[in-house]
Amino acid sequence: MKLGWRIGSIFGIPLFIDISWFYILALITLWYGGWVWRDRDWSTSVTWIAGLVMALLLFTSAVLHELGHSLVARSHGIPVNSITLFLFGGIAAIDQDEFKTPHQTFQVAIAGPTVSFVLFLLFILTVRLLAFSDPTATILEELAWLNLVLALFNMIPGLPLDGGQVLRAAIWQLTGNHLKSIRWAARIGQALGWIAIFSCAIGFLTSSNLWYLWIAFLGWFVVRNATTYMQVSDLQEALIQLHASTAMTRDFRVIDAHLSINEFTQNYLSRETASPLFFAVSDGRYRGMIDVNQLRHLEKSHWDSPVEAIAHPLNDIPTVTEMTSLAMVINLLETHQLRSIPVLSSAGSIAGVIDRGDIVRAVSERLNIAISDTTITRVKDDDTYPPGLPLSSIAKSLAK
Repeated sequence: MKLGWRIGSIFGIPLFIDISWFYILALITLWYGGWVWRDRDWSTSVTWIAGLVMALLLFTSAVLHELGHSLVARSHGIPVNSITLFLFGGIAAIDQDEFKTPHQTFQVAIAGPTVSFVLFLLFILTVRLLAFSDPTATILEELAWLNLVLALFNMIPGLPLDGGQVLRAAIWQLTGNHLKSIRWAARIGQALGWIAIFSCAIGFLTSSNLWYLWIAFLGWFVVRNATTYMQVSDLQEALIQLHASTAMTRDFRVIDAHLSINEFTQNYLSRETASPLFFAVSDGRYRGMIDVNQLRHLEKSHWDSPVEAIAHPLNDIPTVTEMTSLAMVINLLETHQLRSIPVLSSAGSIAGVIDRGDIVRAVSERLNIAISDTTITRVKDDDTYPPGLPLSSIAKSLAK
């Protein structure tokens, strides 16, 4: 989620407000101050103030709900980047990729609804045991039941809701498969979200009750975020299952290691519109890879030397095998800031080379993602993955 304005921090966790929060703050204030409590025996000003206080306390409850997730996550060493208030309440930016076990996932997930349930008990007991007068009693009782609704709603068993995370933890525990647990929980979230959208659309058409539209909007939020979980898990699975042999190309040249540097530049570099990787070979053995950029800093007096003199032995440069996963290939490219990396066969010879464009093409073919050849070429030229395809961050998370 895009962050809004920072308004402070809680236990060292930055707290932000998204612009959509102001709309829902106004809507809740209007709902209680202008509709639900308009027939109360309160003055007009008190009614509207009560509506505003109700809205602010409701969002305070949402912050405490997210803080429950955040503090438990931090107790497990899982980073929490921020808490943001927005249209649907609050959301904690917890690094999901840091979850190491189903137990951690369950504890972090259940913490939020537990906080909401404790707030329900706290507010309802306060009203029952202490003789508050209106509007304080009314606000606290309403706040109690809304926290109960918040706890129960979040326990619906489908991602991205907390109940979906609990379900994910259970499936992970039963199957031992992290990616499968995400996919199943996300599919259930998608199904529940679509059921909410269609049933509430019918309800609105037959009754014109605006609350049906709000619930349908919540369903759309669930569907959208569950779909994001699905897409990320699909990318993770693709990067694990696809190997370098699937994505590599033969875009490299083999040259005689005894060729002089001067002859090499004249016979090869001047004729190439692009600069593939060059490997020096003599007596049937690879002597190393030639760094074309190194020639720019080489004095002319050395240009009569054989290219073998400037070739980097394969043992001294990052390489991968044909069976190396694309996740590991991506991490090597990012760690060493390489444009491409050689792929070695089982015999230790050069089987191919692979760059970011080759990886994008292999992933897009695996997942049936429409990516044009123009985009692939741009990725190769710019050494950056397309927007919306965060392969480097996903590969990094798989290495943890």
